[in-house]
Amino acid sequence: MNKILVPIDFSKTSEYAAKMAARIAEKSESKIYLLHMIELPNGVVGMGTASRFSIPESMLYLRKIKARVLEFKEQFFSENIDIQYAIILQNPFEGIQKYAAKIEANLIVMGSKGQSEFEEIMIGSNTEKVVRTSTIPVIVVKRDDKKFKLKNLVFASNFKKENKDVFNKVIDFANQFNSKIHLLKVNTPSNFESTHDAQEKVKNFIKDYNLPKHTINIYNDTSVEKGILNFSRDINSDLIALCTHGRSGLSHLFTGSVTKSLSKNALKPMLTIKV
Repeated sequence: MNKILVPIDFSKTSEYAAKMAARIAEKSESKIYLLHMIELPNGVVGMGTASRFSIPESMLYLRKIKARVLEFKEQFFSENIDIQYAIILQNPFEGIQKYAAKIEANLIVMGSKGQSEFEEIMIGSNTEKVVRTSTIPVIVVKRDDKKFKLKNLVFASNFKKENKDVFNKVIDFANQFNSKIHLLKVNTPSNFESTHDAQEKVKNFIKDYNLPKHTINIYNDTSVEKGILNFSRDINSDLIALCTHGRSGLSHLFTGSVTKSLSKNALKPMLTIKV
């Protein structure tokens, strides 16, 4: 991991993403690429004779945006981190994808504005679109975690063969930060397995790997998503790693909405990797 892309819109959640990216960069000696997307009215982009915006006005606007990006950079990143930045006039989703490919990013760190644990990833936002389609691992951040250390990483999976490529990336991530991997399979009433059978499935999945520190956990709950969140809260995990198949975000794994009773204070950053 040596190139981290951080899309920013100066919101609180992009500040949280920037802080996390800074911590990761300091550990991995990665370069940070800040990206701000601008969706300007046609008149600003075209600058034609019928434009309501003059070229001086447009240039002044862009200078102000550049000043904000530089201020953002100074506020959230130390001098020992190599920072690049770009301001692009394009749709955010398309711009993020193209710029990530251009710089050959290894990781994207994004903020999420959803009102519940998995809401934004489920409702078709720019973050959801990136999570669903990106071939680059994405970390989704929803809160400011000042004690974020990446010591405990939860890998939640059904532990089928199709997820082994994802698991390789999770192991690489864990090794880089000396994280302990907590392998998690959630049992639900509609898809129940005995503890013995579930443990054997996990053991067979990992038997060919030289794993770092890890635990095997079978957790019973009323839904997969609730089980992941409750288990992660129980062990005070630092990060939840998930795989997505690109069909509809995470909806193939999380079929119900997360209950409103779950505290927003229990939210954890999520590392999503496309199968």
